[in-house]
Amino acid sequence: MTASTPAIKISSERESKSHLGALFVPLDFLLASGGDARLRVDPTERLNGYGCRPFPRPEAFTFASSTATSISERAYARARDARKELIEASLSLGLVDAFDACVEQMRGKLKKYLQLGDETEIVFSPSGTDSQLHALFMARALLGVPLISAVVAADQTGGGTKHTATGCHFGDRTAQGVAVEKGSPISGLAADAASIGIPLCDENGTPRSLNAIDAEIIDAISKAIESGNKILLQIMNSSKLGWHAPSRDCVKEICARWPDAVQIVVDACQMRLSSAQIKHHLSCGHMVLTTGSKFFTGPPFSGALLVPGRISRRLEGISDIPSGLHAYTNRFDWPKRWSGLRERLSTRPNFGQWLRWEAALEEMRAYHSVPASFRHSAFERFTAAATQIIASSPNLRPIPNPYLEQSDEIDDGEMALAKIFPFTLQCNGDAISYDDCVKVYRALNRDMSHLLSANASNEERQLAAQPCHIGQPVGLHMNGQPMAALRISAGARIVSEAWSPDEKRADENIRREIEQVAIICRKIEFLLKHLRKLS
Repeated sequence: MTASTPAIKISSERESKSHLGALFVPLDFLLASGGDARLRVDPTERLNGYGCRPFPRPEAFTFASSTATSISERAYARARDARKELIEASLSLGLVDAFDACVEQMRGKLKKYLQLGDETEIVFSPSGTDSQLHALFMARALLGVPLISAVVAADQTGGGTKHTATGCHFGDRTAQGVAVEKGSPISGLAADAASIGIPLCDENGTPRSLNAIDAEIIDAISKAIESGNKILLQIMNSSKLGWHAPSRDCVKEICARWPDAVQIVVDACQMRLSSAQIKHHLSCGHMVLTTGSKFFTGPPFSGALLVPGRISRRLEGISDIPSGLHAYTNRFDWPKRWSGLRERLSTRPNFGQWLRWEAALEEMRAYHSVPASFRHSAFERFTAAATQIIASSPNLRPIPNPYLEQSDEIDDGEMALAKIFPFTLQCNGDAISYDDCVKVYRALNRDMSHLLSANASNEERQLAAQPCHIGQPVGLHMNGQPMAALRISAGARIVSEAWSPDEKRADENIRREIEQVAIICRKIEFLLKHLRKLS
């Protein structure tokens, strides 16, 4: 033992106590920590950039799972209990070991709910965008450089993807609290990296055919490999509008032609796919980007990268990690099998990320505890009703899904049903602009009864005051004109909160969910009448 060892131990103990002290701040603050600027809560409206709160908001009608959702009372209670359990465990085991055990339990739960085998590994992160950086790092380690990221549906993926695809910072501060410059290279990750964006729509906003998209992907990969590059291909399982590409046949062709030059990562961050689909991708050697905060309605900012066994075994012997990636991750995010990587990383816990995942896993537990037959029938009813309500609204224009490819090989169960319902808005016969769409979106989530005249009815006042939270605007071009779409999205809580062994009560619960969609559409129509008064 050297003379400096006791000092190092004391310093480590002090650091551990300092981290443990952070657990005693209010739970709402913890749930909004360990992410980026989008989690900051406005002190006036008490909403974050996603229109959510880090505490339950039962008064709102919520169909925003394509963006983000306020935490439920059930999940909030689970986060509170999880914090208590960690504090108690830390008193006997120490914070580092106790937190490590908590995260390992989380891995086990996620594998259980997604029906994954032990050979699959999980790398946790604050968001799907952070997980894209993890996927890029692994692709570089597996394939080498130069590496090109080919991003399918580049026009309908997260805004940070254009930066993560080339190993650059996607914000001005990381989830670990490190100040960075947006768009600048991440040390050790950006060298010899480039990207290709493959859009779903043409320059006029018209959806391209799957055949055209497939052909462009094959051509881009072929040319890049002929020039000596390796490829990280990010395919889209469900875009912001619920679309997917490329076709399954295209993916099979790529895997057959370039097994050693292309690594596929599936953008499944919306989580609108079955466990069977996830297992299929993993069996093919594809990595899968997931979240607990979209379909499953956990609080925003809980990401994970699912890594197939064949890749995990190769990464067990790797110990080098890009220096710039330290600003984005810590030891606990990575599986214990990858001891070489873990030893290089900080033991500073991200309590916010962990608690948000605990909340998301509680939503997964509740969803999967419902009989599969009810899950399917509930979504079947909701899909039919939401489609009809939107289509019959005078100034809402549904956007059809041009990519409805079905698999004869995999039973997707209820996940085969549409769950994102996008639509544009019209005012006086013309489509409204993106900026006006943002105004409607924000007003929808607020009490807007001040727009009414003094002689308005109680029913009108109730409608105007009702907070309604739906998917945030998605920028589009249609017929060469910029506009935007809003989205009503079906999440897991439609099932978990409607389910009852009493069939009559369950039926009433589904009817209530459908009626809320009708009220949302009526409020949008009301806001369109007062569009010029919105700010």
